[in-house]
Amino acid sequence: MINEYQNIKVIGFDADDTLWVNETYFRDAETEFSKLLSRFETENKIDKELFNMEIKNLPVYGYGVKGFVLSMVELALELSNNTVSNNTISKILEIGKEMINKPVELLNGVEDVLKELSKNYKLIVATKGDLLDQERKLKKSGLLDYFHHIEVLSDKKEENYSRLLKHLDIKPEHFLMIGNSLKSDVLPLVALGAKAIHIPFHTTWAHEEVTVNPNKHKSYRTLENLSEVISILH
Repeated sequence: MINEYQNIKVIGFDADDTLWVNETYFRDAETEFSKLLSRFETENKIDKELFNMEIKNLPVYGYGVKGFVLSMVELALELSNNTVSNNTISKILEIGKEMINKPVELLNGVEDVLKELSKNYKLIVATKGDLLDQERKLKKSGLLDYFHHIEVLSDKKEENYSRLLKHLDIKPEHFLMIGNSLKSDVLPLVALGAKAIHIPFHTTWAHEEVTVNPNKHKSYRTLENLSEVISILH
């Protein structure tokens, strides 16, 4: 039986919600923000409006906590017709600082998997978000020594991955990407001719959700946890 991963030389990992917990903190912050602004609108409506504001601001601020905080401030001003108090703005900023200072909570089995895979493959991180925040999390994670390269991308589309692989002189057929988002970590790589493994996280940002025809996309696998990667690569 031919191993479909026999040509893989380099393995890329998404960071947030693949190596460590991230999206959970955003959901908690959204709840806190909605309660804070509940005198101006229903909490459910605030959640929806915050998502819309984030999407509108993505081209300006990009991904990450800082852009999220700026979107919260902008929405607070909009919902209150510019009457929101300085105290409330301070509380919104504090929500952001608390998110940035959250501990890095590794997902189960992550370090064991990296330790094993690093024996036979070059490992890289290909993530998106705020550069300073991602560097901080990587440093606090204790995982830096396992990776040959760290790339914080402005987005995760085919052209972003294509430039990355070209820059690192990696042929698509030699590359495997592992991540929790079909939209960002799997489908763009499949389109480039690389391999991909999808490991869903229990919480997913609505912007990352995508509907896929399972009969059309058979060139990637979905696993329940990262530890399963070891067995399918051997």
